[in-house]
Amino acid sequence: MQKPHTNHHHGLLQIHIAVLLAGGAGLFAKLLTISPMALVSGRTTFGCLALLIAAILTQTNLRLHGFKDLGALALSGAILAAHWFTFFLSIQVSTVAIGLLAFSTFPLFTTILEPIIFSERLHRRDVVTATTVTVGLVLVTPSFDFSNHLTQGLLWGILSAFTFAVLSLLSRSYTHKYSTISISLYQQGFAALCSLPLALQWEGTLTGRDLILLSILGVVFTALGQGLVVASLRHLRARTTSVVFSLESVYGILLAWLILREVPSTRTLLGGALICGAVVWASLNQGKPNAHA
Repeated sequence: MQKPHTNHHHGLLQIHIAVLLAGGAGLFAKLLTISPMALVSGRTTFGCLALLIAAILTQTNLRLHGFKDLGALALSGAILAAHWFTFFLSIQVSTVAIGLLAFSTFPLFTTILEPIIFSERLHRRDVVTATTVTVGLVLVTPSFDFSNHLTQGLLWGILSAFTFAVLSLLSRSYTHKYSTISISLYQQGFAALCSLPLALQWEGTLTGRDLILLSILGVVFTALGQGLVVASLRHLRARTTSVVFSLESVYGILLAWLILREVPSTRTLLGGALICGAVVWASLNQGKPNAHA
């Protein structure tokens, strides 16, 4: 029997690898010269197949309780496709750093939407977090000229963050009914169905290298990453995983610097530090009582 501190260390290693993979997924938008929707289609197809194999091996129950749940998961799959499309497009038209930092603002949208959807109170610390993230976004914005490709990338990244926040809140309603693998499998399956018709409109041709990279993106950077998150939750608190996940943009920017030689500007780094710092602070204070709320 393993000691508690050993399990904790294993959990930390698993979640850090998962976040590293999540941050590295953005690099495929630069490594692959294909359309964003083709990227989404390839990622979800290979990811869905890998999750299906994992579900069979772990004997996960994939049966749904009714057509209402099927419809909700189909909707969340469509939103997932939109999320990944805007995420990859953001990086393709700008840089990995801007795309990841813009996406990391999704807690801002969650803060706004969650009290409305679930009738929960909005705490003062949530307002502080949202304000800090907004200031960070202003610093990350290279120009307020919408014709600037970097600004366009930031806006697409913000839309990606919004769709992810909606997806997270929609998924929250079903986490108590189905396993993570089951939810992810249905979401990615429906995302693949939604993205494939649009991906086929791309006039380019997939090479053998493209297929290999897409399979790596879907199996390693998507399905394996999801599995590591699930495994880490057996040993870590949800708050701990939230803090580590705030490092996604940090890992992604470091990988882009090492592999793609993308060096972010000082202003981008400063804005990113504010955004990441606000997310870490919010994660550390999640669940704590707020007497001034």
